[in-house]
Amino acid sequence: MSPMVFFIVVLAAALHAAWNAMLKGGRDKYLGTAAVVIGQAIFAVPTLFLVPAPDPSSFVLIVAGIGLHLGYQFFLMASYRAGDLTQVYPLARGSAPLIVALVSVVFLGVVLQTIELTAVLMIGLGIMSIALVGKNDGLHHRKAAVLALLTGCFIASYSLVDGLGARQAGTALGYYGWLTIGNAVAFCAITAVVRPSILKRIPKEGLRLTMFGGGASYVAYALVIWSFTQAPIALVTALRETSIVFALLIGVFVLREKLSLAKVASTVVVSAGVLMTRLSKPA
Repeated sequence: MSPMVFFIVVLAAALHAAWNAMLKGGRDKYLGTAAVVIGQAIFAVPTLFLVPAPDPSSFVLIVAGIGLHLGYQFFLMASYRAGDLTQVYPLARGSAPLIVALVSVVFLGVVLQTIELTAVLMIGLGIMSIALVGKNDGLHHRKAAVLALLTGCFIASYSLVDGLGARQAGTALGYYGWLTIGNAVAFCAITAVVRPSILKRIPKEGLRLTMFGGGASYVAYALVIWSFTQAPIALVTALRETSIVFALLIGVFVLREKLSLAKVASTVVVSAGVLMTRLSKPA
């Protein structure tokens, strides 16, 4: 992975942690998620006037990506209802890079260096270990753990589809722009049926999260989508999930949360994996 791609993905991870911290502070996770999804689309619309349209051969992948992002969003909310954020989030985000690496190597024929595979493994397991250091062991809450791992499957799936789709489209931002708008339209259509009051509350209660959270989320994943076209998807996915390290730092220094020795140990493992991605030689 080149230095430029490395630092861009790390920046995306920091932005991802920032908007998740904003979402965490809200009482209604459905309202917060809807605000971010709509905010992403608001930022995507003007982008489409500045970039080429995606190649028609990528349209199937755009539709598939929309479905997978919807599945991720609704399973994540279900996971949060069943378990604590500090247990669900690491399980979901930590399992994703491991799944992506497995599928990439076994089914897509991607060749990863030994050091790259080791880095992905350390980052994934390091992140998942954070779920075990809370007051309650997330693995003992079977429903929450299952939902979190299913969420991780959706993250892995949309990462693979989006990585392949951006390459097929010939334009990372064009692909992501149409995907984001389609996702927002579908999310709002579902919300209008199951929780119609949410859409009415966003202008008053979710405007800040729509603009700042949605903007940070859009920029973060736009950087990741571009990175998918420059480096192995498995490596980018693993590095992106280091957002949880930034989330821990925000929790400690901004939200004044306690930092245990176990969390420090998990963070060290993740950080070691991150450093190993820089030791790998570009193919």
